[in-house]
Amino acid sequence: MTELRDLVVRWQRGWSVARALPTAEDVGGGLRVRCLQPGRDVEYVALDSASLSRLAKLVAAEDAVTWLTVPTTDPVGTASALEAAGLSLIKRSEMLMTADLRGLPQKAPAAPYRLRTELDAEVVTATVQDESGEVGARGTMGLTGTDAIADRIETVPAHRRRGLASAIMSGLTRAAILEGAEHGILIASEEGQRLYSTLGWQPAADVLIATTPGNVPDPR
Repeated sequence: MTELRDLVVRWQRGWSVARALPTAEDVGGGLRVRCLQPGRDVEYVALDSASLSRLAKLVAAEDAVTWLTVPTTDPVGTASALEAAGLSLIKRSEMLMTADLRGLPQKAPAAPYRLRTELDAEVVTATVQDESGEVGARGTMGLTGTDAIADRIETVPAHRRRGLASAIMSGLTRAAILEGAEHGILIASEEGQRLYSTLGWQPAADVLIATTPGNVPDPR
């Protein structure tokens, strides 16, 4: 558990860098960050299972829409604990993944697409554009020490199934390595897991996300 706790702390630190968020507050057994993201104003990240009940109370006490994100190696037990604490699960199938950046394959976008990477302070940004200059895919990595945290890897619907996400990850990886990064960390959606697995990323823990029942998004 100590290894997972360290990994989660590193992921959260780099994720905050990637999104230009304030430093997380240590609340004992978890981290609290004012993230101001669409659909969530505050996020708690659990660092150990023993603190779930207390963290759930902190989430319920927030005035703003608040999530509790829980990386775990026991998703079934964790889901039960979160529900027993009065929270509702909104995501059950995300995955914390890691990679040795230096061992990942490199894939260039096929013509007529062009890859462009930029470094701004501690954030690497990659975009793939077609011949007209339209962006087909994009992504970022937040750099902290030797860690690079991939975030918001997105392909525009009209440009999907052309290998652009793989090209984005390759571009981000190359740029991060040039800045001294060695270790990649990310949280992947169920769809993203298939991509990252083919690129050599390895699962480290399941990730569950919960909130108060009144803040569960309407599926419609």
